[in-house]
Amino acid sequence: MKDLKGKKDVRACARKTSIGGQALMEGIMMRGPKNSAMAVRNTKGEIVIEEFETKGAKRPKICRLPLIRGIFGYIDSMAVGYKCLMRSAELSGLEDLVEESPRKKKKREAAEKAKVARQEVVADTVQSVDADADPLSEPKNDTADKKDPNTTEGKKLPSWVMTLLMVVSVVFAVVLGLGLFMYLPAKLYDLLSSNVGFLQTENNALASLYKSVFEGVMKIVLLVGYMALITLMKDIRRTFMYHGAEHKTIFCYEAGEELTVENVRKQRRFHPRCGTSFLILMLLVSIFISFFIDPITIAIRGEVLPPILRTAVKLLLLPLIVGLGYELIKFAGRHDNALTRIISAPGVWLQHVTVFEPTDDMIECAIEAMKRAIPKDDSDNW
Repeated sequence: MKDLKGKKDVRACARKTSIGGQALMEGIMMRGPKNSAMAVRNTKGEIVIEEFETKGAKRPKICRLPLIRGIFGYIDSMAVGYKCLMRSAELSGLEDLVEESPRKKKKREAAEKAKVARQEVVADTVQSVDADADPLSEPKNDTADKKDPNTTEGKKLPSWVMTLLMVVSVVFAVVLGLGLFMYLPAKLYDLLSSNVGFLQTENNALASLYKSVFEGVMKIVLLVGYMALITLMKDIRRTFMYHGAEHKTIFCYEAGEELTVENVRKQRRFHPRCGTSFLILMLLVSIFISFFIDPITIAIRGEVLPPILRTAVKLLLLPLIVGLGYELIKFAGRHDNALTRIISAPGVWLQHVTVFEPTDDMIECAIEAMKRAIPKDDSDNW
């Protein structure tokens, strides 16, 4: 097989691993069946490695059943991924690299210059006025220990405030996401169907199909558009390059080759078990499930649900959608045939937006994290 650039697909069937990863800020997190590790480059260019036990590894058997395991796995990956992302931002120093507007920067620099000038005046005044003081004693500077509220240092907020702001931002992002990906497509279809002739059909099954397909396409358009827009940000683009390093390293391990920069570099960057593929599969599954919402509600209530109630029903169906999406992505990761390539195709297409070619130093981070996530007992084999 060949990828779109004509390069030979060097994947071999030496093994199929359950190890997965996540791109971080200037680093990689690899999650094995027993142990997980993150490798992040700090401001000095050094690789900082942190290891921790994989959450959920000792979960009861009932939580590892088909469909159910996907729900717990998704929750775990979201929680661990968020913590690692925040930790990577701290280790890489990105928290301190907040860009200032030209106006604020000019104001801050002026305030710092004024502060230095005041300190020099005070020092000169103390030395000239205190003539009777010990000439060997150091002049006292009353302003030395005071923080100027106009400086960056004086503006740092307490940790609990930062935590509160992060929680609020997450809640806002979730609400915004639900509104954009669930309520908005349904509302747009209702507005469109009242003005487009062929959408006004008395066949409930056909009307439900139209609605499900329209909402699904709208969700995919919104997702692809969002992903494409954030790649314009320098830090996000670098994160997507680390995403490529993650995929290539896993491919190298699955091919049974030694984990070196040279071996990893020649691997493909599009992996069927990617989280991007998982998102697309969930959208496709939601299209299929949404098809049955209107016929069932019409049979029960005699009419379709209003957009807000239909959105609530979709929220209740999210665990089922996540479970089915997880099983499909797991199946695609374990097998390589025509069916799994069809299943993986939408996600692979989207990976052209979210997975970029990494640099050698990014690959080094991925290798360090991968080595520590590999179990000694081959328990990661599928």
